Amino acid sequence: MASKGLKGIAPVPTAADFLDIVLSKTQRKTPTVIHKNFKISRIRNFYMRKVKFTQDSFDEKLGAILSEFPILDNLHPFLASLMNVLYDKNHYKLALGQLNTARHLIDQVAKDYVRLLKFGDSLYRCKQLKKAALGRMATIMRRQKDALAYLEQVRQHIARLPAIDPNTRTLLICGYPNVGKSSFINKVTRADVDVQPYAFTTKSLFVGHMDYKYLRWQVIDTPGILDHPLEEMNTIEMQSITALAHLRSAVLYFMDLSEQCGYTIEAQVKLFHSIKPLFAGKPTLLVVNKIDVTRPEDLSEENKALLATITQDPAVQMVQLSCYSDEGVTAVKTVACDALLAHRVDNKLKGNKINSIANRIHVAVPKARDDVVREAFIPEAAKSRVRYDKNDPMARKLERDIEAEEGGAGVYNINMKKNYLLADDSWKQDVIPEIMDGKNVADFIDADIAEKLEALEREEERLEAEGFYDSEPESMFDSDDEREALENVKQLRDKKASQDKNKMKNRPVMPRTAGLRTLSEMSRKLTEAGLDPSRIEARAEAIAKARGAQRKRKRDDGEEGEMDVDEGSSWEDEAMDVDDDSPRKRMKSNGGKARAVAVGAHVPKSQRQLAGMANEEQTSKAVRLRNLGQRRRNMHAKAGESDRAIRVKMPKHLFSGKRKAGKTDRR
Repeated sequence: MASKGLKGIAPVPTAADFLDIVLSKTQRKTPTVIHKNFKISRIRNFYMRKVKFTQDSFDEKLGAILSEFPILDNLHPFLASLMNVLYDKNHYKLALGQLNTARHLIDQVAKDYVRLLKFGDSLYRCKQLKKAALGRMATIMRRQKDALAYLEQVRQHIARLPAIDPNTRTLLICGYPNVGKSSFINKVTRADVDVQPYAFTTKSLFVGHMDYKYLRWQVIDTPGILDHPLEEMNTIEMQSITALAHLRSAVLYFMDLSEQCGYTIEAQVKLFHSIKPLFAGKPTLLVVNKIDVTRPEDLSEENKALLATITQDPAVQMVQLSCYSDEGVTAVKTVACDALLAHRVDNKLKGNKINSIANRIHVAVPKARDDVVREAFIPEAAKSRVRYDKNDPMARKLERDIEAEEGGAGVYNINMKKNYLLADDSWKQDVIPEIMDGKNVADFIDADIAEKLEALEREEERLEAEGFYDSEPESMFDSDDEREALENVKQLRDKKASQDKNKMKNRPVMPRTAGLRTLSEMSRKLTEAGLDPSRIEARAEAIAKARGAQRKRKRDDGEEGEMDVDEGSSWEDEAMDVDDDSPRKRMKSNGGKARAVAVGAHVPKSQRQLAGMANEEQTSKAVRLRNLGQRRRNMHAKAGESDRAIRVKMPKHLFSGKRKAGKTDRR
């Protein structure tokens, strides 16, 4: 099973949760109502169904757990050994075996009690047999409490393990603690491994990925190893040993010649020879780290001799780097990847698979027809497509070379016009005029514009000298006052039209004379408009004198009562009052009824409540019938037939039920 499958295991419930899940499912998925007066065959089937369904639920849940957890014998040797180191293979197999045994025991209990239920002779006996069957199944599951808890811990830890592919190209980093292994993997990959100045900062395997030669590589950082026998190593060290033993990879053994890691050169050399059998058949690199502090040339003769015991082996290649100053990091990565690629190719060539492929491949080699030497020729047009060589004098200069010569990034400004394809190269730096609708400024320039302008000016001077512009058009107005009045009216109209239309949109339209209540106001407005109000004032005074004489005659005759408007007078005349002390002006202080009739107020012809009724008795009867029809709705507190309001938001009969005494945490 791939490591991705190890991370997809479902959570394992505890024994108590296991029982709750299964028994709750039985209660929900099977019938719950039975009576003693049912036929005995129906009672037996009812309880047999309960027992069988519970057994099927236990079998399904346990089978899912057993199928999702991997079988160690079917895994890759590296993953199987790693799980043995981390979780103890015997303990792991024992836990899965206990669950498998529990599943068989539950199946047997169900089979036995279903056989007994076939002979149940009453409701009570069948119920007790069902109760005993479920009780024995629950007892079996409670005994698996430790196994289920252990498997849940294993599942959580497996999900946190890195996804290591045992078959891909791998660089394996090993060595003493605190020699710079984690710093190197942080440099060459995007991994973020914790780096601290003390031993055993890394306690498990860490994986990073990088690209080299268009291939994907994984780099594994292992915990530090100490030089002692295999049986004395702890779990942290055994993870490194497992990776070295089972992964086909390039081994990078890190050494710290400055001894800042806390271990001597002699101890590091001894560890290399102790674990050297694990390097068999793998490309091995001796990586000397921290060369910014101590280089191999700076060692004493004794330490050089110890180091020579490793480098004298032709299978071991020594490289140097400093993770602090980044010196040699890329070189170490390149050497390690090339060595692993060459090793993998050699192994493929040594295998039997290459023979079947090589037999199907035919390489055609042309034969020379003469003794003429024909060298390779690259056309000028294709030189830009060959590999760039900076030292080649014939090579085309790249933009980055020009940038470096002219000040570098931030100083150099690229010339976007130099590659324009134009008929003349001198045109490349010309300023381009603005283009509009397929034309530019030059298309609208008339070469004879100056001469045409001079000719037009001479013609204007000639017409003016001849008196062509002296004659004025005949006046449309009879007098200056009429023309000024018309201009004033036009200005007033323009001013009124410029006002905001929305302001007056929702207001009722008022008559023109509504705002002019007195003769003096009207005279002032007409005067501002440039019109003569003398004729209107004379007419108003004549009307006022005539009405005053009429009222005086009525008073002398002793007539009393309401005063009506004259039939011959118009509404506009009645709407304007003269500014003198007339009897009409004094009438404003009389009662409201006389004033309403005087100004022409509207009086309704009929009452709206009596519309359609013959008399008031019929109207009162209709009101009583209407109120009687609304009585039922009023009892329900409804406004009308369309009222659908529900006053009670939580009716008790929908939110309460009948339960037996006891806990109500599970339904």
